[in-house]
Amino acid sequence: MFSKHPKGLIGAALSNMGERFGFYIMMAILSLFLMSKFGLEKTESTIIYSIFYALIYLLALAGGFIADKTKKYKQTILAGLVLMSLGYLLIAIPTPTPVPNLPLYLTLTCIGLFVIAFGNGLFKGNLQAVVGQMYDNKDFADKRDTGFQIFYMFINIGALFAPLIAVGIRNWWVGANGFAYNPDLPALCHQFIKGTITPEASTRFAELATEVSKGGAPADLGIFAGQYLDVFNTGFHYAFGAAIVAMLISLVIFISNKNKLPDPALKAVNAKKESVADNAPQMSADEVKQRLYALFAVFAVVIFFWFSFHQNGVTLTFFANDYTDLSFLSFDLGFTTIAGAEVFQFFNPFFVVFLTPVVIAFFGWLKARGKEPSTPKKIAIGMGIAAIAFVVMAIGSYGLPDAQTVKGMGGLSDAARVTPFLLIGTYLILTIAELFISPLGLSFVSKVAPPQYQGIMQGCWLGATALGNQLLILGTIFYENIPIWATWCVFVAACLISMFTMLGMLKWLERIAK
Repeated sequence: MFSKHPKGLIGAALSNMGERFGFYIMMAILSLFLMSKFGLEKTESTIIYSIFYALIYLLALAGGFIADKTKKYKQTILAGLVLMSLGYLLIAIPTPTPVPNLPLYLTLTCIGLFVIAFGNGLFKGNLQAVVGQMYDNKDFADKRDTGFQIFYMFINIGALFAPLIAVGIRNWWVGANGFAYNPDLPALCHQFIKGTITPEASTRFAELATEVSKGGAPADLGIFAGQYLDVFNTGFHYAFGAAIVAMLISLVIFISNKNKLPDPALKAVNAKKESVADNAPQMSADEVKQRLYALFAVFAVVIFFWFSFHQNGVTLTFFANDYTDLSFLSFDLGFTTIAGAEVFQFFNPFFVVFLTPVVIAFFGWLKARGKEPSTPKKIAIGMGIAAIAFVVMAIGSYGLPDAQTVKGMGGLSDAARVTPFLLIGTYLILTIAELFISPLGLSFVSKVAPPQYQGIMQGCWLGATALGNQLLILGTIFYENIPIWATWCVFVAACLISMFTMLGMLKWLERIAK
């Protein structure tokens, strides 16, 4: 796989793989953690989630700016890894639940999230710029798309086991303390403590409390609610601790391989020398402007895609928790049980890892016949595929009760929940769309960006993702206030707008990218 690619690719891919493992532990459990830890509603949790997720990418602009100005790309990447490790440490330290001082403990959690986001901003875009420079060499220029697809596959190998380990650690701790996992109980415990629980939900709460208590029916439901929340969320804290281990591994890998990686700071200088040596004209100011215009046009379009795609951490996770039969995906390993809505986060990286070689082979087959689509066209096709995924969700959700009705009932019985194959199939289709967009978008940016703006343009790509993530809150608002099937139709519309806009700019983008 690596034999025809630059030597530094494997080191960069492995460094990113460890970092992504830690990051996807975070993203698999964050929205549900905020709800179970602090008793937040879905909308409140999504506000924090979306701001954090936006900062993850928005601060990549700052990271790109710092690296471009200091010309110290590798040192900036290294600093990012260290900061992320510290951020995970801040939220991994167990604190009591129910929290004795909500503003204080929520603020401490948000500080930890900000440290992670800033570290990620220093790391992510600059490492992508380093990978992009590897393919500026004429010997590897025609392998750029494939190189980024391989790099992206390793990101998802890191993400593959993160959700399973997160829920495994959480459920192990719950089981070790005399309880069993139940997805509805954290919300019911908070409602009981606050006195906001409905009579129907109160009856279900009492039944579930007996069901999950290994020592028999609890004598006092108030004491049970506090104990269950404390144990449940301590398990979450320990899951965040696993992210620290992953970050340290990534740090060691990067330090061991950084001498094999190119330095983007030398790109502009080398490009100028090569132009003089070959008597080739340097990039004119007008060409620089045209390239930047093209990049910003693509950045604007992909905002709508990321707004839809990154619902996996909020509305799709809420749907898994509220409407999906989780018993089918429950695995008893003896020492722990792998079960929970977070398990669905496994399928996206799983499909990425196993479909990437298929997609690479498919594009290679088309290329050999002179029929391979351009990178901008691939991105447009991917947006259309994403629309199909949400059409599937809309059809599969038709007829389900709305979110407020389910909350008043205290949750649905297993018999009233939908098959997990609805979400699994949706993740499969979304993954195919992702493989047409995300790695190829990175490739497009590294190819089109003027040499002196490599770091900041990779940061702008991530900045566009940040704006899409900031809109995630709209998805949760729809989820809680309109029929579930109609929520997915909003994302169908967003993806189709992205596709047709991209197709409208296709000839211009293809000309710029030549």
